[in-house]
Amino acid sequence: MAQFAGACRYVYNLALEQRRNWYRPGRKISFASQCREVTQLRAEVDWIRAAPADALHQAMRDLDAAYRSWWAGRSGPPRPRRKSSTDSFRFPDPENFRIKRTGRSSGKIKLPKIGWVSFRGWTDIPGALKNVTVVRRAGKWFASVQHEYILTQSEPPPSAVGIDMGVAVFATLSDGTSIAPANHGKKALRALRKAQRALARKKKGSANRRKAVLRIARIQQRVANARKDFLHKHSTAIAKSHGIVVMEDLKVRAMSASAKGTAEEPGSKVRQKSGLNRSILDQGWHMFRTMLAYKLKDRGGELILVPPQYTSQMCSECGHISSDNRKSQAAFTCTSCGHKANADCNAAINILRRADSALKPVEGHRIKRPDEAGTSRGEVA
Repeated sequence: MAQFAGACRYVYNLALEQRRNWYRPGRKISFASQCREVTQLRAEVDWIRAAPADALHQAMRDLDAAYRSWWAGRSGPPRPRRKSSTDSFRFPDPENFRIKRTGRSSGKIKLPKIGWVSFRGWTDIPGALKNVTVVRRAGKWFASVQHEYILTQSEPPPSAVGIDMGVAVFATLSDGTSIAPANHGKKALRALRKAQRALARKKKGSANRRKAVLRIARIQQRVANARKDFLHKHSTAIAKSHGIVVMEDLKVRAMSASAKGTAEEPGSKVRQKSGLNRSILDQGWHMFRTMLAYKLKDRGGELILVPPQYTSQMCSECGHISSDNRKSQAAFTCTSCGHKANADCNAAINILRRADSALKPVEGHRIKRPDEAGTSRGEVA
């Protein structure tokens, strides 16, 4: 599997170099032309011919998709793949791989030119197989299987709820329910810093340095797995209980931008802002929103995104907006009508009311409905 991933990485970087350095007006370099050149390369190089042809062609498809995303403004320019950080390959034809269950939480998958490989973490696949992607993360191999199935129309719960996301409190619902933050990254920060200091003392290119890098990757992977488990549990509970969920359309990238500024105009309170950015990213707001979107859709519900302006400063009783309404982090006191409430719960009620029964734009902003999809993943033993 490492050899196949290395061959796919090599042809990907070679094709990227060709597009960067050999492009000329009038000379068309496309997915089809590069696939033909990969076929010629397989005839000349033995270790590339050892890798499956369709996996190499999928690397060309990934590069073509990266360029299309860049041209559409959805991402930055494609970058070369690095060893150990992007080790993956994909088989697009479901006729070339098979999956069997061997135990309560185990199974095996048959891959071209590899054979049967046992894995842990069996998940039922309720639909037709489309493709399988094998990827290595923190020294472990994972198989991500994409499948297609027909959604059965079900009647969603009639209730609607607004959610206010935060750092001190992960989420507060408009019905008064609050979810405490898990702060998985903060809990692992001490071990991560210790491992990073150990890495800094290792000689570059040594075996001990590779071990230190793997140790850091495993710590980060444990944090990511724990965070994902936390988000899955709470998003599933909300999707089962409510048919309509309203959230703020938060721009996490802008909220977590650095405050250090430039040499000419240095920023202020850089250290405090750095800690806040770390806490914001540790919550996983965007992943939580993505999970809610597809889980609600599977159950016939809907996730609605509304503009976040003034939701924390608006009174849920009289609608008065003032920065003086929220002088503390937890308490809300309206300076107009005297209404007192929990600040996060008051904001969640305002978020819910932003999406009215007609679902019209609020305050000149467009209400969004995200459309997301999910995949099933198993860990290869």
